[in-house]
Amino acid sequence: MITVIGLGVEQGDLSLRAEKTILAAAAADRKIVVRTAHTRSYETVLALGVPHVCLDSVYESSRNFATLAKNLAKAVTKQGDDCVYLVDGAATEDNSVKALLKCTRGKIEIIDGVSKITALVRAAKFADCSYAAVSAYELADRAREGNLALPLIVYDLDDESLASDCKLVLGDLYGEELCVQYLRNGTAKKISLFELDRQKTYDYTSAVAIERVELLGKKRFTLEDLKEIIVRLRAPGGCPWDRVQTCESIKMSAVEEAYELVDAIDQDDDEKILEETGDILLQAIFHAVIKEETGAFDLTDVLTGICQKLISRHTHVFGDDKADSDAGALSVWEKNKMTEKHQVTFADAVNDVPKCFPAAMRAQKVGKRAAKGGMDFADVAAAAERIGMELQEFFAAYNAGDKIAAEKELGDVLFAAVNVGRKAGCDCEKALKESTDRFAARFTLAEKKAIADGRKVTELTDEEWDGYYRAAKAELCKQ
Repeated sequence: MITVIGLGVEQGDLSLRAEKTILAAAAADRKIVVRTAHTRSYETVLALGVPHVCLDSVYESSRNFATLAKNLAKAVTKQGDDCVYLVDGAATEDNSVKALLKCTRGKIEIIDGVSKITALVRAAKFADCSYAAVSAYELADRAREGNLALPLIVYDLDDESLASDCKLVLGDLYGEELCVQYLRNGTAKKISLFELDRQKTYDYTSAVAIERVELLGKKRFTLEDLKEIIVRLRAPGGCPWDRVQTCESIKMSAVEEAYELVDAIDQDDDEKILEETGDILLQAIFHAVIKEETGAFDLTDVLTGICQKLISRHTHVFGDDKADSDAGALSVWEKNKMTEKHQVTFADAVNDVPKCFPAAMRAQKVGKRAAKGGMDFADVAAAAERIGMELQEFFAAYNAGDKIAAEKELGDVLFAAVNVGRKAGCDCEKALKESTDRFAARFTLAEKKAIADGRKVTELTDEEWDGYYRAAKAELCKQ
């Protein structure tokens, strides 16, 4: 069995048990492998006078930091099942040891040593508070998992390139202007985070320490920060307006913000898209905070629900279903959705379309769900024929002077038109919106042309209006 020993930080940190194990291994002619000779704890190995090999060449041959730990673990296993592997600090903190545990399925003996994190904590003066510590080699993965919290110490910062990678990760989380401590050889120096990869020297003692940042001192924020702001606004002494709001009182704000996001997307304005996306997120968190106050649910419940929904409905990604196209993926989604919502009939799905949707959008969704139950037109032409039939019924009611019936028949005309668009694969809500936008632009230019000719638009004949409108349309189509 491979034995792993932590050498500690300084010469003299080695425990009596570890020392006896190393000497016994040497006497038994077991191979002794040292991760690197570039540490102060390596002096302990030299003092013991035992034959050994160092793996510094593995550092040079590894393509990147992600493969270094694996390559070190492979190099150790090549030395045989009875070798002794020596690492600085505590063995349980070492990434190559973690890789070794995986490749040997845990079949190694570990004799831990003095933690090098302890020395860093003292240098950073974090000893009197809770803190997180992570190896620079694991920082990116931990950040992706959301498992970082302040105060934070990032150790193993033994290379300028690695420092640069860490700067990018930490800068994205906390802002590159943040004041941090660069730790090396037991000393601490305050720098801005963007200077992390501009230091003169990096070695195995190098690290960066980041203190807890209060809300008003932050340059970058998280979902939890947004929640904290809303909680503060609604707390006693907070904002009088925010404190009196309810889900009912702010419900239409979500609709307004959604339309403003759509407008920003239509303008292809990234700055506005960023802002409006944040406004929509604010609405969601606001509702979650209000409901948390009543004990109905909290933000974690909201996030759990949406994550579970995405996983359970994408069974072609996270399960056994197959989907080779977007249509196939949508079919799997709809099938899983009906199952989750306990929709036994297609009518259940039809009636589940929210009644507050814009009319064209709701009509298209209702028609689409009815079509899944088998009730649909054969093709676009068949759907178009229905418009003519509905128009005849509309004029019959209109000519009879029945306004109520005429309005109902007009609704049928519009619904029929939506079905034509749906069968043609068009987004009817989008189509109507863009058609309205085009009309508004053409009308604006037509009026401008008439006024330029010295005409009063309210006195134009139908033919004159049509002439100006056509001219405006032709001009805009060239742009």
